[in-house]
Amino acid sequence: MPHSTNKELILGIMVGTTGISLLLLWYHKVRKSRTTLNLPNVLSLGNKFDSVTFQDEMCNGQGTAAIFQGRQLQILEKLNELLTNMEELKEEIRVLKETIPKLEEYIQGELGGRITVHKISPQHRARKRRLATVQSSGTSNSSEEAESEGGYITANTDTEEQSFPVPKAFNTHIEELNLDVLLQKADNLRMNECSKMESFELLCDHKEKFRDEIEFIWRLVRAYGDMYELSTNAQEKKHYANIGKTLGERAITTAPTNGHCHLWYAVLCGYVSEFEGLQNKINYGHRFKEHLDKAIQFLPEEPFLYYLKGRYCYTVSKLSWIEKKMAATLFGKIPSSTVEEALQNFLKVEELHPGFSKSNYLFLAKCYIDLEQTDDAMKFCNLAVLLPCVTKEDKDAQKEVKKISTSLKR
Repeated sequence: MPHSTNKELILGIMVGTTGISLLLLWYHKVRKSRTTLNLPNVLSLGNKFDSVTFQDEMCNGQGTAAIFQGRQLQILEKLNELLTNMEELKEEIRVLKETIPKLEEYIQGELGGRITVHKISPQHRARKRRLATVQSSGTSNSSEEAESEGGYITANTDTEEQSFPVPKAFNTHIEELNLDVLLQKADNLRMNECSKMESFELLCDHKEKFRDEIEFIWRLVRAYGDMYELSTNAQEKKHYANIGKTLGERAITTAPTNGHCHLWYAVLCGYVSEFEGLQNKINYGHRFKEHLDKAIQFLPEEPFLYYLKGRYCYTVSKLSWIEKKMAATLFGKIPSSTVEEALQNFLKVEELHPGFSKSNYLFLAKCYIDLEQTDDAMKFCNLAVLLPCVTKEDKDAQKEVKKISTSLKR
């Protein structure tokens, strides 16, 4: 089991909390200065809604709730779209800032007849090697249907990246392994962050032979989750997440009592939610929680499950009452949890696996700060610093732990 999980998993599950908060702040400001609410002023996104007041709508009887709910959903969808576009714009600006300083050197090299050598990461080099393998073998997938890397048929959406066709196998010469040896080798490779891609390729090389073996299938789902985390390209992430989720659905259908199937299906649902609209994010959030609970039922000693549940509980506990009511109005269910519940899950992780991860210690410290138990918070900050930084999440956690430690010492 990995000692960390991508932050996007939990953030993608939680209804777009930031967007809802911005909407609510605006709402309170307007209510103080006006007795009526003019919905078109909420967002200037080009769509014009009819001006209406709460007082007028109260006269519309049973139609009021449906009308207001529809408008709330429209507003939140537009806000979510705006935030997504802003993130994409920020990424494009970042790329431009990195590229412009190299432009002069590139032009000089071209004019001088020199060949400019560009450094590429091992990850990018491996992706190019995989794509080259695919292109040499030719592609025949239609726009309506494609075979996933797991060997199963999945429908392509209109936005599916067509530049990521799927190879039948990564290696020309495949070592014949029996199932037990293969699974052990894949698990061992995955223990090293730098070998996760190799583990993924090994499983893909044997997918035709073991495609009906449930122990193989859930590991392949997990491997697609690893590739999602390793990838830096948004379309690649979406590609891996969609295929992994599809395989996960097959896994939980084939083996509904296998906890690993529910665990990795829940994780992949979280990844897919990052590319969905607001309503689908919420739906995937409910699905994530449902299968996480099932996984805990079948794997009660797995620390990673309690870490994920702790993250979920902690995020929900930070939602305001009005935000929960807003979610209930739009989707019919109020998420509920407390800092104490989150703390118990993080402590369970430490009980099952002492020193599980920097992130678990970080969130233990956060919980104790919220509960005003600063001595315990400082204790877990100190423990977090002692653990090595292996993944990107570890490095991010290390920075946050140092900030918390500094503030607690004041």
